Amino acid sequence: MFSGRMNYHDYLQIDKLLGAQKLESDVQGNHAHDEMLFIIVHQVYELWFKQIATEIESVVKIFSQDRVDEKHMDLIVARIQRVVTIQRLLIDQINVMETMTPLDFLEFRDLLIPASGFQSFQFRILEARLGLRRDARLKYNAADYDQSLRPEQRPLMAAIEKEPSLFDCVEKWLERTPFLKMQGFDFWQSYKDTVEDTLQADLKIIQSNPSLAPDDRIRNETIVHQTLASFGKLFEEKQYEEARANGEWRMSYKSIHAALLIQLYRDQPVLQLPFRLLTALQDMDEGFTSWRQRHALMAKRMLGAKVGTGGSSGAQYLKDAADKHKIFSDFFQLTTFFVPRSKLPKLPKDVERELGFKFAQD
Repeated sequence: MFSGRMNYHDYLQIDKLLGAQKLESDVQGNHAHDEMLFIIVHQVYELWFKQIATEIESVVKIFSQDRVDEKHMDLIVARIQRVVTIQRLLIDQINVMETMTPLDFLEFRDLLIPASGFQSFQFRILEARLGLRRDARLKYNAADYDQSLRPEQRPLMAAIEKEPSLFDCVEKWLERTPFLKMQGFDFWQSYKDTVEDTLQADLKIIQSNPSLAPDDRIRNETIVHQTLASFGKLFEEKQYEEARANGEWRMSYKSIHAALLIQLYRDQPVLQLPFRLLTALQDMDEGFTSWRQRHALMAKRMLGAKVGTGGSSGAQYLKDAADKHKIFSDFFQLTTFFVPRSKLPKLPKDVERELGFKFAQD
């Protein structure tokens, strides 16, 4: 079984790995000590991007089937949770980077121009695999993001954008949820009445609260009325599609209903794993947002108001990207329409049996 030829050093290609740090400051004959740290941190980022991409691609492959075997659901959740764990390391690496002071960075910063992390082909692929659309991306120096990539990478990027993303796969999977409307139980009508009653009760509390200043009362009443109007669109497909076309929602009418049902009735055995999946997707989305925000803070600390090495607006671009480059924001938006468990419409017995485990039905 054992050839005796395998060696740790050779298996991990340590010589190649440790020989991949070429300091530009040394090439220029003016050694900058912290350039080594800068290179290693970014090389490690690229390695973690590769691992995240491996996990996402495996999940997309499973989801791309016409029918997702339930026994694969736990594997899907575990792999996305692995991504979330890696994201914590991505953020922690910024703490390591910040042991380098702004003056240390300035010793070699100009040597990097026009190189930029924005040119990370791996991360651009990862964003596309997750489901970030071209039309939803911020412009970079007034141009599409792929113009910063190497010419030979652009056709590959365009091809990847045409492939099903994780967002596409999750949307189609949600559309196949079989429990939205069963005989004797129309979930949406029942829930619509509950939410509207809850929001009307909130409105009465605001109107009868003597401690609210007139401006605060008007503002709070406006928020409730806007929420009622937005919630109403979820029950009229035509209105929902109009709101979707305006960018208020991204997921299809049917899939957004399924996502809400899963989150509200997550205690039902059949919905527990789907709920864990939606939670993991939100954790992952939040993880990338947190990393971008932390990156923006670091850039502000290092550069102040200077432009980035690639010519972008530096910290401001990173901050704007954190706000805009989200994938599963619909799931976060649904929280607006949650009600306490005690107010959820009670499921009919036959529906509850459908959502239970077979061995527990008797």
